[in-house]
Amino acid sequence: MSNKPPPPRPAPRLYLATPIVDDPARLVADLPGLLASADVAAVLLRLKETDQRTMISRVKALAPPVQKAGAALLVDGHPDIVARGGADGAHLTGLAALEEAAPSLKPDRIAGVGGLATRHDSMSAGEMGADYVLFGEPDKKGQRPSSQAITERLDWWAELFEPPCVGFATSLEEAHDFAASGADFVLVGDFIWADPRGPKAALVEADAAIKKAHATAPASQDPAGQEHGQRPT
Repeated sequence: MSNKPPPPRPAPRLYLATPIVDDPARLVADLPGLLASADVAAVLLRLKETDQRTMISRVKALAPPVQKAGAALLVDGHPDIVARGGADGAHLTGLAALEEAAPSLKPDRIAGVGGLATRHDSMSAGEMGADYVLFGEPDKKGQRPSSQAITERLDWWAELFEPPCVGFATSLEEAHDFAASGADFVLVGDFIWADPRGPKAALVEADAAIKKAHATAPASQDPAGQEHGQRPT
């Protein structure tokens, strides 16, 4: 039996959530430079609710610059427009949504899931084939767990399970802490776009923070760590 330690866990990567997109023109222009500035694995497209044809056209406009940069484009909800818009997958909320959408998305497209209130729900999502689980996002009332609770959930998942876990960070400090606790990806959004220096400076800073957290965190002893992906696929 080999006594070699497991390979080190790959460095966490960013998962960038867009603002709510109505007119995509500005974002189409800004994304190439933004994605070139940091190690972004995927972009979560948050669409303004409107008719389906319009939403599909917005996905079609944004998919090429994201994919050309080597990132995956996921649509927040709306799994029914993923294929027609040329996106790489969908982010779903709750087990029922995952169960309903998974047959149409997998195996060719990504099915990620959040809205997992309990550890049991998280394990059920993994058993159902979720490509990643997200911890820490606000609920419909805008409430979310404490940073400590999110950190504990990420640490628990990373130690025991193979599918990647994502931490929803609302600040640079949370991005750092979630990366240190074992997140494979750190989802950043509103605080990036609201930064007075501009989103590029904020994204570069977040990227540096999660890489630093990973570099200084204790080495993982999880043999499954070698399975944790570098892109939510």
